[in-house]
Amino acid sequence: MMTTPHNLKSKRLAYTAIIVYSIIVGLSFLFGKIALTVTSPLDSLAHRFTISFIAATIPVAFGWIKLQLKARDMLSILPLAVFYPSMFFAFQAYGLQFTSSAEAGIIHATVPIFTMIAAAYFLKERTTKVQKLSTLLSVVGVIFIFVMKGTSIDISNVKGTLLILLSALSLAGYSVLARRLSGRMKVMTMTYMMTAIGFLVFNFIAISQHVAKGTIAHYFEPFASPVFLLSILYLGVLSSLVSSLLSNYALSKLEASKVSVFNHLATLVSVIGGFVFLGEKLAYYHFIGAAVIVVGVLGTNMGAFGKRKGTSTISVSQKVER
Repeated sequence: MMTTPHNLKSKRLAYTAIIVYSIIVGLSFLFGKIALTVTSPLDSLAHRFTISFIAATIPVAFGWIKLQLKARDMLSILPLAVFYPSMFFAFQAYGLQFTSSAEAGIIHATVPIFTMIAAAYFLKERTTKVQKLSTLLSVVGVIFIFVMKGTSIDISNVKGTLLILLSALSLAGYSVLARRLSGRMKVMTMTYMMTAIGFLVFNFIAISQHVAKGTIAHYFEPFASPVFLLSILYLGVLSSLVSSLLSNYALSKLEASKVSVFNHLATLVSVIGGFVFLGEKLAYYHFIGAAVIVVGVLGTNMGAFGKRKGTSTISVSQKVER
């Protein structure tokens, strides 16, 4: 199938969107660490999606953005929002209580593999041998960095490993569902509903927990901290709302398998962010892992701006006005 000028421009915008997404998500680990010095993971998630929901509602309330949502669309979006953000962040938050963030990073590196398999089965996306090998290469690059830092997966810690694995599977499921829905639904509508459901789910869980413990008076205390306020604004507006918008847009234009592999760039941004802002040291294995990841990402997306053969569930004629 020939690549038209319109489709070429859309792809360039999609790649720009997913690169910006990777930068935002990569730096979110830094701000996430800051937020967790003030409050618990669950409260942090609840406040994060409260800020995100407020930010998403403002342009809707003023009529700057009009949502086009039908009853059947709600039923379609619900499974998407269950996968992400609900299950993804919930499994991640509770999984990190039983395992280290480094172990979680190794497990999450497998997301593009799960996404590729799911996309091939449910979306009939076709990938070449080079693209498959490139995806595996990017996974190896991430795992290499963590292993060289002295990290390994403790297989005896079944609970933590299983929860983080479920989090990774949830992200893969989101990528496939978002790719399918984006062909017939506006990106902003999808993003708004995902944010709203995340806001309801995490606030319900967090408030219920505080009520059970009799600590509801402490729920909003973190906002008294300027450091927490800064970090939660970043996490809520950029890392939750804007990143979801960028990811949903990219998935409306590109195959799920190609978009998913860009999550590994977020690992590089996280490493660079730790070096620049936290004074963390860079070792030789960071550079080797970075080179492997970049080669893997480029290989997975090779030929993106040329002629393409193969099929996809979303055709060029399905233009999505965003």
